[in-house]
Amino acid sequence: MKRSEIKDIVSRWMFPPEKTSYMGGIEDAPVLAQSHGSTVVDTDGKEYLDFQSGQMGAALGHQHPRIVATIERTLKTLMHASNTMLNVPRLRLHEKLGKLLPKPLERSLFLVSGSDAIEASVDLARKATGGLDMLGLHAGLHGSTSFLTRSLTFAWARRKHALVAPATSAILAPYCYRCPLGLTFPRCEIQCLKTSLTLADANFTAKPAGFIGEPVLSAGGLVVPPPGFYAALQAELKQREMLMIFDESQTGLGKTGKLFGFQHESGVMPDIIVLSKHFGGGLPISAVVTTAAIAERAVDNGFFATRSHATDPILCAAGAESLDIVIEEDMAGRAARIEARIKAAFAEMARDFELIGDIRGRGVLIGIELVTDRERKTPANAEAKEIARLCQENGLIFQLRGVGDLLNVIRLVPPMTTSDAEIDHAMSVLRDAIATASRRHRAAAE
Repeated sequence: MKRSEIKDIVSRWMFPPEKTSYMGGIEDAPVLAQSHGSTVVDTDGKEYLDFQSGQMGAALGHQHPRIVATIERTLKTLMHASNTMLNVPRLRLHEKLGKLLPKPLERSLFLVSGSDAIEASVDLARKATGGLDMLGLHAGLHGSTSFLTRSLTFAWARRKHALVAPATSAILAPYCYRCPLGLTFPRCEIQCLKTSLTLADANFTAKPAGFIGEPVLSAGGLVVPPPGFYAALQAELKQREMLMIFDESQTGLGKTGKLFGFQHESGVMPDIIVLSKHFGGGLPISAVVTTAAIAERAVDNGFFATRSHATDPILCAAGAESLDIVIEEDMAGRAARIEARIKAAFAEMARDFELIGDIRGRGVLIGIELVTDRERKTPANAEAKEIARLCQENGLIFQLRGVGDLLNVIRLVPPMTTSDAEIDHAMSVLRDAIATASRRHRAAAE
C-alpha cells in the first residue's frame, strides 16, 4: 500500500487518531503483512524483530506451528458454540488449566479479552465478600474497554474519562528506583504500603472487597515490587477480609521465568488470577481463576459473567494447546535464559553509557530506564524516543513505557521462542542506537 493511501484511510475512516510513542502518527508506522516466530514483515518486505510480541499475544512466537495446526483442525469441526452449552474443547481446557494451577486455585471461567476478565474478577471479589471498594496500584494497568477497567487503570490518567467507577482508588506502587516517599529499600520497611493503607482505610466508602495488581507492573514502567511487598500486602488484606487479585495477563504462563508471576514471591497465594494475552497463542481468550470456596460463595450471591464468543471451541482449543506448549517446550525456562542474556548485555552497555539508569524485569519482561544523569535520575524521555525510532529504522520494534507522565523505559518483550542469535542481534541494534543518542545528548549539552 502506498503511504498516501494509508494516510487517506486513517484520516477518513479511523478514530480516534492514534499516535505511536515515537514516530508521530500511526500512519507513519510500518504496515504489517506477515509474521513468523520472532519476526514481523511490513508491506514493503522489510523484516523487524518483534520485541513487543505483538500486543504480547504472540509470546509463544508468531504462527507457532502447533497453534496453527490446532486452529486448522478445529476450524473443520466446530468453530462456534453457544456458551449455554458445553463443547469438548471447552471441557478439555477447564480440566487442563485446573490440573496446572497451584492449589487451592482450580475453578475457571472463560471470556474473550483481558479487560473482560478483569471486570469479571472484580465482580467475583465483590460477590464473594459482600464488599465494594477496590484498590489498585498507582502505576497499574488493567484494561481500557469498560467503565470499571478504565477506573482501575491508574497508569493512564483517569481524568481522560468523563466519569470513573465509584469505590475504586489507588495505593502507591513500590517503585523503588523513584520511591514516591524518597526512601530506600529495605530500610524503608515498605513504608509506601503502610502509608497507602492508612489513607485507604480513611477513604473506603463501604466494606472493602479486594485489591488488584500485577506481579510485574508492565505498562507502568516495568516496576518489580521488592521482596516481601506482596506478602505484607496480603497479610493486610486478610485483616480487612479483602481478596487479592493478580492480573497475570502480561506475566502469566511462563513469561517471568516461572509458570505464574506471583510464584516469585514466597508465601503469597492469590485468591483470584486473570489470564489472557498469549493464553490463546494469538487468538483472543481469557480466564478468571479462583478457588472452589470463593467461586461457590460468589455464585450463591448472583455472580455470572459471559460473552457470546467466550467459550468458542476454536478459542478453547487454542488455549489448551498453548498450555501444552508452555509446559512441554519449557517456556518458563526459555524466558529465564532470555532474561539472563538481555540483562548481561545491558549491564555491559551500562559501563559505557550513562543513559542506562536501571535494568529490571523478570523473564522476557525487561525494562531499561533511561536517564540523562544517573545521580539525579533525570528522565531521558527525548532520548528514549530517539532510540526507539533508530531501532525501528534498523529492524527492531518495542514499546516505551513509564510511570505517570514519564516515557523513558524501554520495554522489551521478545517471544519466549526467540533464539540467542536474535537476542544478540537485537542487543547490537540497541547498543548502536543508545550510542548515537548518547553522542547527540553530549553534543547538545556542550
